[in-house]
Amino acid sequence: MPFTKIIGSGSALPENVVSNDVLAQQLAEKGIETSDEWIVTRTGIKQRYIADSHIKTSDLATQAAQNAIKEAGIQVEDIDLIIVATSTPDHIFPSTACIVQSKIGNKGAAAFDVQAVCSGFVYALTTADSYIRAGNAKCALVIGAETFSHIIDWQDRSTCVLFGDGAGAFIVKASDEPGILSTQLNADGSLHTILHAEGTICHGKVQGDPFLRMDGQAVFKKAVVSLEQSALEVCKKANIASTDIDWMVPHQANVRIIQSLARKLNIDENKVVITVDHHANTSAASVPLAFDVARKDGRIKSGDKVLLQGVGGGFTWGSVLVQM
Repeated sequence: MPFTKIIGSGSALPENVVSNDVLAQQLAEKGIETSDEWIVTRTGIKQRYIADSHIKTSDLATQAAQNAIKEAGIQVEDIDLIIVATSTPDHIFPSTACIVQSKIGNKGAAAFDVQAVCSGFVYALTTADSYIRAGNAKCALVIGAETFSHIIDWQDRSTCVLFGDGAGAFIVKASDEPGILSTQLNADGSLHTILHAEGTICHGKVQGDPFLRMDGQAVFKKAVVSLEQSALEVCKKANIASTDIDWMVPHQANVRIIQSLARKLNIDENKVVITVDHHANTSAASVPLAFDVARKDGRIKSGDKVLLQGVGGGFTWGSVLVQM
């Protein structure tokens, strides 16, 4: 049974960078009070990237995919599986994965979307690993991409300061060398109301509330407990201790969640990749974006054991333990 090896990564961000000060000024014009100090103290976020209204999720996903393909040194035709994790697809259907497939010039690969909100990339990567280990795929393109700014209520201070747009992608390939060591996925649907966007389309009209809504305190508590348990379980499966992890790349939602999790797992904060200050919460894109930053700047190196974790609406969570 082959391993699933990460052989390339790539990312993409919109051109529009919005600092906390700029956002605070924009919100003040709508009668909403906030400040850089208020946002940084509670979240660690200093800025975010916001896509223009004409930019679609597939645009960012395609750019990230092309960057990952280039780094991996493969041909587009080598890809036989494409999975896009997103909660902000271009259309109801076809899948964003099929649109990306067309844009990169691939034909014939299986292509579909995964929707697990901020856990989406971890779910998608686990799915790709299952395909490869079962012999049903040899080379997969796995993408997390979002344009969450399109579903944000800019009158809701509790959510509008938290999110940004972006995309990250992996090329993973069947290999005899160790790669993905273990995975762990979980969900608790009874908690679906603490983070949701309930709007639907019926007869061409939006039904219900189309915007993201969140119970921040409930999400915080559940996230820390769930991610700690998931990390311990995925390490147990791989027969290693959490202290053996070289780098932790958690979902980039809130720096306080990340710091609390690191303390519980006894992982030095210097081994934790944090990009939430620059990217904000990019949902399914946050883990591959953060990973790509740390890989490109030389922190994540060959042979390192890396813990990837996601947690989000559903309520969903999961972990992937990788040896580079």
